This record gives sequence, C-alpha cells and structure tokens, in this order.
Amino acid sequence: MKDQQCNFCRSDAPKLSAEQAQSEMRVIPDWSLMNDTDELKLKREFSFPDFASALAFTNRVGAFAESIGHHPDILTRWGLVEVVWYTHKIGGVQQGDFLSAIETELLYQREN
Repeated sequence: MKDQQCNFCRSDAPKLSAEQAQSEMRVIPDWSLMNDTDELKLKREFSFPDFASALAFTNRVGAFAESIGHHPDILTRWGLVEVVWYTHKIGGVQQGDFLSAIETELLYQREN
C-alpha cells in the first residue's frame, strides 16, 4: 500500500543512544555501528559470486523494505551489496532498524 504510514520511521520513534545501540549489536554480530555526522547507522557488506546474485539480493531487500515502508541505503556493486539501516526522521537508529537488519540477515542466509 503506497500511502501506508511507516511505523518504523515515525518522527517520535525513540532514538537509541550510542550505549543502547552498542548493547543491541549482540543480535547482529556481523553488522557494524557507524557514526556518520553524529547519526548512528547500522551497516553490513554482503558478498556474492557475481553481479547478478548481488542484484537479486538487492531486489529482495528492496521488496522487504517496501513491504514495511522503511527503506535502507543500498549500494550494489559486482559481488558486493552494502546495506545501511537508520531512521532519517530521528537522525539515528531505533529498534525498528535492528529488526530490519535482522530480516536482511535472514534474507541473505536463506539464499546462501
């Protein structure tokens, strides 16, 4: 549904502190917590044997993002996809970003 309100990216979503976010990283050990101009973000690079596989994964992540109305930054290259989850409206990460990273991880594991 195109006009569906994103529950993950509300401007009143509680933003996690650096300490809270670091504590949550235990559930996604292959991800990194980056501080980009004072905005915390979750980042992971996924490896693939070729561009077609990387693009297929990008499309699966994109379909998931559309289904929840919350969209990551995605960079697709030959054999590599970089996914960054954060909430633009609050300028950082919140619980929904961790849930999205977990689902992204599951999408990758299902295919590899």
